[in-house]
Amino acid sequence: MRNTTVTAVISKTTYLISALVFGALILSACASPAAKAVVPTTAPQATSAPAVTQPPAATLNPTSPPEAVLNIAADPKLGKILVGENGMTLYIFTKDTADMSNCNADCLKKWPALITQGNPILGDGVDASLVGTATLADGSKIVTYNHMPLYYWYKDTKAGDTNGQAVGDVWYVLAPDGKPNEGGAEASLNIATDPKLGQILVGDNGMTLYIFTKDTADMSNCNADCLKKWPALITQGKPILGDGVDASLVGTATLADGSKIVTYNHMPLYYWYKDTKAGDTNGQAVGDVWYVLAPDGNPVGPRLPIPVITAILTRTRIRTSTVIQTRTRILTIMAIRTRTRIQTMTPGTTTVAAGTTMVEVEMTTEVDDTRSN
Repeated sequence: MRNTTVTAVISKTTYLISALVFGALILSACASPAAKAVVPTTAPQATSAPAVTQPPAATLNPTSPPEAVLNIAADPKLGKILVGENGMTLYIFTKDTADMSNCNADCLKKWPALITQGNPILGDGVDASLVGTATLADGSKIVTYNHMPLYYWYKDTKAGDTNGQAVGDVWYVLAPDGKPNEGGAEASLNIATDPKLGQILVGDNGMTLYIFTKDTADMSNCNADCLKKWPALITQGKPILGDGVDASLVGTATLADGSKIVTYNHMPLYYWYKDTKAGDTNGQAVGDVWYVLAPDGNPVGPRLPIPVITAILTRTRIRTSTVIQTRTRILTIMAIRTRTRIQTMTPGTTTVAAGTTMVEVEMTTEVDDTRSN
């Protein structure tokens, strides 16, 4: 009986062990596909990236500027000169030294450098042996010609403009032989007859000239924005004067950029950007501060204040009134003389003669300088 019991226990134990082993085998068979899915049999795919070819990094920069261009152009007044891209005039700065730019950051805003990436493209007549480069403060390369750095001028807006010539007596165009051309396109002054305004001052090509009443003697108060609409009559030396122009009234004043503006009777002269042909006078009386100028140096048309003339000092006598003409500036001189006697009638109807500072006053004026007595 005891042996039978042991045998039964062993049989049950064997059955249980067999069942557990069988179950483990089943679980193992079921788990093996999942394990294969989680653990790939191939190497990581990252190693396949080098198979994709990429162009060199330098070719991916779409903003790389084009190569600099150097050509020769013929200017009607300056002769053959060096020009850059699109025929824009190039200049040298006489304060530079050989292969060294002395134009600082503020300077370069008005005088942009001719920058190169390597070898400038040279046109006919350009001497390749004179072409080189210099390094600017920011590391960029400026083209040089005969060892002089080359620049544009920000006020040149189209091919053929040479507005930077002789600015400040330090900026000049360059000839093909590498020598600066210090000649200038001289301004011209002439007299023209307008059907409404009479004789007036005109400049190049008969274009009307104007004065700005907010200017002072030999001083322009027309700022950079103003000059965009009222371009100055620039000269390099002595303007060319036509018949009827009073040479004693011609002079110059210096603008903020160092260029010379022509003056007439000490008033700077300007063009008006809306005048497009000879004879146009569209700038006349603009803002009541811009006027054409007569040959005698007086503005045409402005309303001038009528001087108040009163009897001063003693021995004043009223006389029969007559109509006379007198200059306002002479009256001012009389007012400050010592022991001067002025006799007047009470002013009546007053008018301003167009184009002059002459004032017509219904009165009689007599001036005695008693210092001669």
